[in-house]
Amino acid sequence: MAGPSFTFRLERVRALRERHEDAAKQAFAGAMIDCVKGEQQVQEAADRIAQAREAQLDAAAAPVSATELMARQAYLERSERAHRATQEDLHRREQALVQRRRELTEAARDRQALERLKDRRRHDHEREQARIEAEALDEIALNGFRRRAA
Repeated sequence: MAGPSFTFRLERVRALRERHEDAAKQAFAGAMIDCVKGEQQVQEAADRIAQAREAQLDAAAAPVSATELMARQAYLERSERAHRATQEDLHRREQALVQRRRELTEAARDRQALERLKDRRRHDHEREQARIEAEALDEIALNGFRRRAA
């Protein structure tokens, strides 16, 4: 004696929120990858600075031309500017990661709210179906009793 099957009227909205959450997960993962790349770039820039400083120290120990010293100094300064730029870029990437995390949290919360509503509605539907079935069984039992009594 099965009643009508459960249908959640907001299923399209729930599915849309689920897709929105999936997109937010992908954006968050992309932002994480960007941060890792940014960290690598900062480290590479720091390594170039260390190499430039080491080259300058080596140049100070050996006789080199003033032009070469100026070139090495210019390279060191460019390396330091590049390092600062990669640090600033990393900071922007980290801010983007924070924003993506916030968006993912919000998307997950929105989807979970509809999931909970769907579960409550399913539970209400099942309880109502059980009540209807119990009434039908009671009616069958009562009719059987009346037939036997007559």
